[in-house]
Amino acid sequence: MHAWQMQDLKARLSEVVKRSESEGPQEITLHGQSVAVVISRAMFDQLSGNNQTIVEFMRNSPFYDFDETDLKRDSSLTREVSVCAIF
Repeated sequence: MHAWQMQDLKARLSEVVKRSESEGPQEITLHGQSVAVVISRAMFDQLSGNNQTIVEFMRNSPFYDFDETDLKRDSSLTREVSVCAIF
């Protein structure tokens, strides 16, 4: 991973973005400390799961095969209803 100092990043942002697409993640440093990483959109989508359909996302859920879920609905009223007659 190539490291860029913040002052160099400011002047060469376009190059950093292009390199993130062709070479992979680009590290950003500030005062010698790593503070950020620039990654391509494709890598971001892959890491975050944004390229999955909703069906794929649900199938990858840790609860996919969990059959002990209690899905009973509470039949109580959510609030009390009062009837008022005005004559």
